Amino acid sequence: MSAATGKGNSIALDVDVLVLGGGPAGAWAALSAARRGATVVLADKGYCGTSGAAAASNNNVWYVADSNDYERHFAERHASGGGLNERAWTDALLANVVGRLHLLGDLGYPFARKDDGTANYATLRGPDYMRFMRQQIRRAGVTVLDHSPVLGLVRHDGRVTGGYGIRRDGSTWRVGAGATVIATGGCAFLGGALGTDVCTGDGHLAAAEAGATFSGMEFSSQYGLAAAFSSVTKGLPFMWASYSREDGSEIPVVDDEAFVSVARVLIDEPVFATFDRANADVQRWLRSGQANAFLPFDRMGIDPFRQRFPVGLRLEGTVRGTGGIRLAHTDCSTDVPGLYAAGDAASREVIVGGRSGGGSPNAAWAIATGAWAGEAASGFASRQRRVASSRGVDAAGWPAYEEIAIADPATAREALRSDVLPPQVNLFRNEARLVQATKTLDAALTQPVAADTKLAAARSARALVYVAKLAYRSALERRESRALHRRSDYPQRDDAAGYRQVIGGIDTLTIARETVNA
Repeated sequence: MSAATGKGNSIALDVDVLVLGGGPAGAWAALSAARRGATVVLADKGYCGTSGAAAASNNNVWYVADSNDYERHFAERHASGGGLNERAWTDALLANVVGRLHLLGDLGYPFARKDDGTANYATLRGPDYMRFMRQQIRRAGVTVLDHSPVLGLVRHDGRVTGGYGIRRDGSTWRVGAGATVIATGGCAFLGGALGTDVCTGDGHLAAAEAGATFSGMEFSSQYGLAAAFSSVTKGLPFMWASYSREDGSEIPVVDDEAFVSVARVLIDEPVFATFDRANADVQRWLRSGQANAFLPFDRMGIDPFRQRFPVGLRLEGTVRGTGGIRLAHTDCSTDVPGLYAAGDAASREVIVGGRSGGGSPNAAWAIATGAWAGEAASGFASRQRRVASSRGVDAAGWPAYEEIAIADPATAREALRSDVLPPQVNLFRNEARLVQATKTLDAALTQPVAADTKLAAARSARALVYVAKLAYRSALERRESRALHRRSDYPQRDDAAGYRQVIGGIDTLTIARETVNA
């Protein structure tokens, strides 16, 4: 690894693999690449080990030790996900995750124990898990750049050759790399769910500018149920919830997702819930396994198992939705040579279809795709060493920071508040609402940015609006209702529309249809 000192505390590095994002997918990518002998830099928008959705709560993992069960797990999600997932991806994921979790145990992670004394590989405690992963990547020799959001990628001779960003003190960082992994998480559109404040689509925008495409973006309308006074959207306790209006009349849950039934009423009036369907044993189990979900209730002096509490919705977008960067192959490569994607930044259609991957599938996806991407990026970088390369930090192609595409943060937030966050626009969709929302988003990109606006904030504002446009443009194109995508003007599922939508572009978005592999 070579290093040079720039102005002030600015950094310039040249490595084999650059990983963008410090959540579970990024940590697994960095660890896997380093274990293959690659030199690695990981740049995180926050502090690697504490930032992001995974570090904020428990992580249930899709852990299936018996391969005879693969077909059942695939079939369940094939039906609920609109027939858009693939058996080959599912099998590969489930098989890989078992080995990775066992490796985690071999490295010393203290898994909880079952009643029979064996390790419970299906549960990871978020704060412990991510602190442990930070320790492992540091021990493996990975250079970690905390509080260093990415601003863009660099291409040379048709491939991605590194990335650049800014640090908390305003200095810059540039990393030339043989291969780059985007693991910056999904985009939650500032919906307010715990841990998603850093999930603003920065990696999506950078990937798109480099030429990557996306799929499943119409399935971005996932909302999380929470107490109105809380940001914790853990869904498990709500499995034992009853819902009512302010006058006490019951609200029946008629959809597969409770948040949809609640949203229909919540648009016009308050909704209340009680976890009154949980018996004493379930109550103890929930409090033990989902401790952070009950902290807000304890602070308010509310017993949610016996007292009603007001309910709210937090838009989780593509964090618990399923859309993201399209993966061209099971090595997690994208459409652009030298660029890989992992975790929530990548589309999960291949394993869950158009339904939410929230919870155990997404946790397993982060582990498997992070490891796959890190290994493949290491191999790609190794091959680049054997050919003429100009990836280095002194090579041509680094843009001037003042030329980076940005947007006004305040205007972007207002556009999200009016046309992306409300369920009446984003959850219960129709053409008129989607068209008007798209116009609002387009207008947000034309507002001037104040001279004193921080570059990272202005870049994230641009990314938030861009990802919202991807979602709405894809939603307009799919003229049916399927899985998470609901159109009131096209309420039925179209059996002829069992394809994936691949969308790309920056100023002009184009959509193509992709066949789902049998």
